[in-house]
Amino acid sequence: MASVTFEKLQQSLQEKKFAPVYFLHGTETFFIDQISDYIEKNALSEAEKGFNQVVLYGRDVDVYTIINACSRYPMMASHQVVIIKEAQLLKNFDALESYFNKPVQSTILVLCHKYKTLDKRLKINKVLDKNAVVFESKPLPENKVADWVKSYLQSKGLKISNPAAQMMADFVGADLEKLSNGLDKMAIAAEKGATITEKDIEANISESKEYKAWDLQSALATRNTVKTTKLVNYFAQNKKETPLPMIVGLLYGFFSKATALYLS
Repeated sequence: MASVTFEKLQQSLQEKKFAPVYFLHGTETFFIDQISDYIEKNALSEAEKGFNQVVLYGRDVDVYTIINACSRYPMMASHQVVIIKEAQLLKNFDALESYFNKPVQSTILVLCHKYKTLDKRLKINKVLDKNAVVFESKPLPENKVADWVKSYLQSKGLKISNPAAQMMADFVGADLEKLSNGLDKMAIAAEKGATITEKDIEANISESKEYKAWDLQSALATRNTVKTTKLVNYFAQNKKETPLPMIVGLLYGFFSKATALYLS
């Protein structure tokens, strides 16, 4: 077992090929929630869940409680599911090493370690890489957001025009939680097979993306006039977050470097 991509992990879960231990960590919480929610809803039937599924929170339990829960055997089912949410708050996480080395095969343990990755210097990383399915949830690059929007709607039987997908990305940014909520809202109102347009985005989605000063530098460097104008208006309306001296300093540095490069 080793690190996997979201797509491969999703496929194996849909095929009901479950592993004894899943370690989900990283700064992008959306993918972690997607995986743990899928296991929680689909690994067991509704009749099996009553005696064989438990959800615990890292802030409320210790590792020995988790080990005890995982060491039980399922009742009238082939597996039991133990989900640990907020696993990043667990104390003495290293004490789980003994369980990771010899996990109970009839238990599906899911550890949701959000907002950060596990310290790569820890010895337990090697144990996880050897005995668990490890998924690192990374933020989606901004240039991939529009494609993700199209893929997400496609999974719901809908289409979206390229300009509308880009508008959605510009409005919301790479916050997948906000993106999925907005897309779900439009999906409920749309007929199956419909195409989401720019008018649908304007009618249903309010712009919530927060821009940074260096976004202006990027827009200038790529000669994106539309985005540059949009950013200037945004900064003018948000002077506390992006005061004028900061913008002037950034522009001075940008054009100084551009001039030096041109003259060299």
